[in-house]
Amino acid sequence: MSQNETRALIERYFDAFNASDYEAMAGLLHEDVAHDINLGGREIGRDAFRRFNAMMSRHYRETLRDIEIMVSESGVRAAAEFTVDGTYVATADGLPPASGQGYSLPAGIFFEVDDGRISRVTTYYNHKDWIAQVS
Repeated sequence: MSQNETRALIERYFDAFNASDYEAMAGLLHEDVAHDINLGGREIGRDAFRRFNAMMSRHYRETLRDIEIMVSESGVRAAAEFTVDGTYVATADGLPPASGQGYSLPAGIFFEVDDGRISRVTTYYNHKDWIAQVS
């Protein structure tokens, strides 16, 4: 894919995220997508990605803003930096109790693209900062 095509693919991914359209997000992914979860290891496949998003939507309401997308010349790799604005709505296992606490923190995602679909999603954010904001 060209740089512009990859940029458009990543923009669609973020648009779907902000619309809470997790099925549209999954549709942009390669069937064997590698999903590297911040502090959580790697999961493989669209179905695992769907389960992850279902779990996340039970505990958090998030939108992303100030999204800056960078794409390699080859169009194979991309990265994005953004701010996550969220609300912690239901307690997740091993985390502080949820009571509707708001949070805002910087984050980033690295992407790989293969055959016109996203084949890797690697997410990073400062977990200690998030814990401090919701505690």
